[in-house]
Amino acid sequence: MGKYALRRLLQMIPVLILVSIVIFAIIHLIPGNPAEIMAGPNATDEQLAALKQQYGLDQALWVQYFLWLKHVLSGDLGVSFINGYPVGKLILQRIPATIELALAAAIIGLVISFPLGILSSLKPGSWLDLFTTLFSALSFAVPSFWLAILLILLFSLHFRWLPPSGRPPFSQEPVAHLKSLLMPAMTLGIAMAAKLTRYLRSAMLDVLNADYVRTAHAKGLSRFDVVMRHAIRNALIPVVTVFGLQVGDLLSGAIIVESIFAWPGVGRMTIQSIGWRDYSMLQASVMFIVMAFLLVNLITDLTYGIIDPRIRYD
Repeated sequence: MGKYALRRLLQMIPVLILVSIVIFAIIHLIPGNPAEIMAGPNATDEQLAALKQQYGLDQALWVQYFLWLKHVLSGDLGVSFINGYPVGKLILQRIPATIELALAAAIIGLVISFPLGILSSLKPGSWLDLFTTLFSALSFAVPSFWLAILLILLFSLHFRWLPPSGRPPFSQEPVAHLKSLLMPAMTLGIAMAAKLTRYLRSAMLDVLNADYVRTAHAKGLSRFDVVMRHAIRNALIPVVTVFGLQVGDLLSGAIIVESIFAWPGVGRMTIQSIGWRDYSMLQASVMFIVMAFLLVNLITDLTYGIIDPRIRYD
């Protein structure tokens, strides 16, 4: 497994380089220019030219990319065009909020999906199975931004139980911090639960109809032992794949949800960077998202061998 993980990590290098080239080109196609935003609407041509020269925006695009790559390889992600702070430091400040939101949403998704998915597969056609199918269909159909707005209207404006946005420091206001986390985590967790429930139910139905499960029943094992020792473990392989993709999406910052709830994570910073045309910040934010997906996919692949010892990494 160690050699396989090392090989996968080495394979990420050309992928990251290729992705960085594509992202760099796309970012510079966005209408507008950081110099125009920094200088303001009343800036003269001389002021714009000076700012472009200061930040290297007057050079050819390929020259700008190789200068950026040179700094990245030396551990320097650049400086934000807007506030002048190091980009790496700003991202490190936002990562804890994104990880916290991703973990909370993943816990909510697992707590909802596993009971619903397993129990509905054990009693297909029952009222619980119908409820699970309806829940998955509605959650798939409802966009996350619309669900977020509904939650704000219900819990913030109507009942006034939860704050509509923000993230108070946990060390100073722990209760307010947890309250501010609940709605964005629910928004992302419900969407994750819908996908996991659907895949877990389908995988469990396939496993429960397998020959080895009928053999286990014939040997006199209880239904609980058959489900827990045989069915669930074999049904987890496709579910782990879906869960890994969902976690990668959560770690990417859940851009829309973070923006709606003013959650100070990487996703919200990405949206702000687009509005400010902050090329350095936007490039680093998107690269973080790509790396999060690659690392989560690697961890997902390694998890297969833990769930099923028959899988070998040759």
